[in-house]
Amino acid sequence: MFKDKLFLVMLVLGLLTIVAAAGVVTIQRGNVPGEENPYMENLQGTIIAEENPSEADDQVAGTADAQREQMVTASDSRTDVQEKGTKISETEPSRQTQTGQKTTAGTGEVQVAPAGSGLENAVSLVLDFSDTSRMAWPVMGNILLDYSMDTTIYFPTLDQYQVNPGVVIQAEVSQPVVAPANARVVAVSADEELGNFVVLDLGNEYTATCGQLKEIQVVENEYLEAGQVMGYVAEPTKYYSVEGSNVYFQLEHQGSKVDPVDYFE
Repeated sequence: MFKDKLFLVMLVLGLLTIVAAAGVVTIQRGNVPGEENPYMENLQGTIIAEENPSEADDQVAGTADAQREQMVTASDSRTDVQEKGTKISETEPSRQTQTGQKTTAGTGEVQVAPAGSGLENAVSLVLDFSDTSRMAWPVMGNILLDYSMDTTIYFPTLDQYQVNPGVVIQAEVSQPVVAPANARVVAVSADEELGNFVVLDLGNEYTATCGQLKEIQVVENEYLEAGQVMGYVAEPTKYYSVEGSNVYFQLEHQGSKVDPVDYFE
């Protein structure tokens, strides 16, 4: 009986020894350098798998924030441009040059006042013509018919003798006709004999009449400087068809005709 118990004890001790030895061998194999532990590999894979999504989320969030920032900046820029454009539009229409040119808002286009509108000479000129003053010829040319109020002279077209209150100056059609002195336009009119004509106030009760014109560039009450173009030589009227194209020029002082040649330079 005692032998049987001793045998069982020895058997149990032997089994325990075998199990302990197997455990030591397993632990030592797990600590061998260069040998990967499957459990640790799975654990690391799990940790990496958990960390990657958060990094991706950070990147997506950062990209979204950057895009929102760009959109806000672009919106601010557009607002600034619109505000500046509104300010320019509010100020542009008021811009006007002294020569009568006006700029249209937003287009950079320039509107020029028509010739003869009077804007170029809005400031009144001093008109001080006198018996000692001299004036320019309205056109340069030979005198076809002289001034003559004391005696009659022959008019070829009319084939008759009569007085002449002005001078008839030879000129070419479309030749420019200028103001003889500083003046104010009193009238722009026309009749059968003189065609289109302009009446000028030279100051001190001196007035001048210039006829046989076309394409008149001036208007009533406009101030003209000496030498400024008033219009161009027209075809002669039927009263001067034989004499040919010309400019009729008449000068008066206090309502009386005077010889303009005495005042020409």
